[in-house]
Amino acid sequence: MVRLRSWLLSDITEQPSGHLGPYRKPRTVEHTHPWWKVMCLTGVDYFSTLGYQPGIAALAAGTLAPLATVVLILLTLFGALPVYRRVARESPHGEGSIAMLEKLMPKWGGKIFVLVLLGFAATDFLITMTLSAADASAHVVENPFAPTGVGSAQVIITLVLLALLAAVFLKGFTEAIGIAVALVGTFLALNLVVIFVGFWEIARAPSLVTDWQHAMTAEHGNPLMMIAVALVVFPKLALGLSGFETGVAVMPQIQSDSKDALAGRIRGAKRLLTTAALIMSGFLLTSSIVTTVLIPQQEFENGGQANGRALAYLAHEYMGSAFGTVYDVSTIAILWFAGASAMAGLLNLVPRYLPKYGMAPEWARAVRPLVLVFSVIAFVVTVYFDASVDAQSAAYATGVLVLITSASVAVTLSAARRGQRGKMWLFATVATIFVYTTVANIFERPDGVKVASFFIVAILVVSFWSRVTRSFELRSTSVEFDEAALGFIEEAASQGSIRLVCHDSRHLDMEAYAAKEAQQRKDSNIPAGQPILFLEANITDASEFSTDLLVHGRQRGDYRILWVDAAAVPNSIAAVLLKIRDTTGVRPDAYFEWSEGNPVVNLLRFLFIGVGEVAPVTREVIRRAEPDVERRPNVHVG
Repeated sequence: MVRLRSWLLSDITEQPSGHLGPYRKPRTVEHTHPWWKVMCLTGVDYFSTLGYQPGIAALAAGTLAPLATVVLILLTLFGALPVYRRVARESPHGEGSIAMLEKLMPKWGGKIFVLVLLGFAATDFLITMTLSAADASAHVVENPFAPTGVGSAQVIITLVLLALLAAVFLKGFTEAIGIAVALVGTFLALNLVVIFVGFWEIARAPSLVTDWQHAMTAEHGNPLMMIAVALVVFPKLALGLSGFETGVAVMPQIQSDSKDALAGRIRGAKRLLTTAALIMSGFLLTSSIVTTVLIPQQEFENGGQANGRALAYLAHEYMGSAFGTVYDVSTIAILWFAGASAMAGLLNLVPRYLPKYGMAPEWARAVRPLVLVFSVIAFVVTVYFDASVDAQSAAYATGVLVLITSASVAVTLSAARRGQRGKMWLFATVATIFVYTTVANIFERPDGVKVASFFIVAILVVSFWSRVTRSFELRSTSVEFDEAALGFIEEAASQGSIRLVCHDSRHLDMEAYAAKEAQQRKDSNIPAGQPILFLEANITDASEFSTDLLVHGRQRGDYRILWVDAAAVPNSIAAVLLKIRDTTGVRPDAYFEWSEGNPVVNLLRFLFIGVGEVAPVTREVIRRAEPDVERRPNVHVG
């Protein structure tokens, strides 16, 4: 058990910065790559949706799938792409739109909002893993060379693929980019061949196009009605927007093309996003046309041979089982590796926020325990949805759309704050469209938001429980004294003792200091000749967890005061006392007044606004931080 725990926590770090991929060794500048190679890493998520997107489009929009796909492409190129190009510029370290909103919405409201967005992001990435693995297993069971009876084992095959994915991340491997380049290059080349052959078959039988046009007219009447219906149903095609958040997350891997590393990375990211969007738009449109025209509608239904594998159906139908099997193998590989991209996204996202908020257990700073947790959740989701691509598509689309909507809102607010009114209205229009798309998707397929709600509630519960259990940590990343404060402390230490009276920073008049000094000298028997220092902690943002403390010194009349901005009063006082001890070698004495009021209310005040039972909490923080009783600063309560 000890060896297992040591192995699981072997890569734990004090300052988690995320995990960008399954590398055995720490990342360095040598692990950056040209933008087009990094595009393939995000492309295993984005481009792999071709494995199931055409079938989902045909199932959702019927004969209007190509027209609805055109609407999706317009939204991709003139909505999502400009939004994420701006996100790339404003968060070049891979934080994404969530970090932009975090800066715009500080304190508890902002953090709760970030936790909710993390719930949707978890939905996006986890369902990417399970849906991609489910579609990969669909390609296995539908292959004509598959053993008899394998069709009933789709859930088991999906679970095996997810277990292999977990094993890869638990062990780690040296190079993800090279594998991604090979997979994406092969997959896109095979799709290009299938689509070319599809158009060749259509050209050989023009009546197919005529039949398709007649079917559209019979179902929807005139062109205006067709456009209206396409606008209504296109939110169901939102899976085709899945790669943008991942494209920003992989930015730290982009090699700069200039001396200004950050500017070069941003340029590379913009090229990555633009090229990926153009490639995907072309494939989405052409694949939608050939699958809608060539495949009978009933084959897209649940149980049909084209369900979740429309292009694979065409590969087998028109190019034979041998080529079709090659296509299946390529699709299975890229769909499985899309899960790797999603897992890397989760491992990058969760450690970036939750430990910083104090809202993750200690083991969340290590990669392997997180891999196990995410894998178990993926197993549960797979069993719950019975490894069905169609059943999971609603949750996937919900996660994708909420993230893109939040990104469009973030860039709108950013443009407004910079006074860029033209761009603000442009982004506001895009945001409105995405809000409509998200709401329409939720009303049409409420299962998606139900799954997302589960992840949101789980993250909120775990986060706040962790925050409560970690509240008695020291929570200061550093403590420094300015010149005046250091002078006060050294002068007091030279007299053999350092006595600090903790004072409420809201009462700064001279009478308050005089009354506090008189009361403490009386209650704590401090001799009249012994100098005292007042210590004040000013709450700035109680939602923060770890902070740097800079202690200032000032003199008001005869009173010498140390003051510090802090997130929590008792934790900051404890950190300052320990720093004074380490600086001077003298154990300081801290004097408090007893806190009145309901203990439960005081505990809640401490947890959420940083005050409350200051004296006992300060003592508890010191006790946990300093195991040696003889070295602990003294806490006195009057």
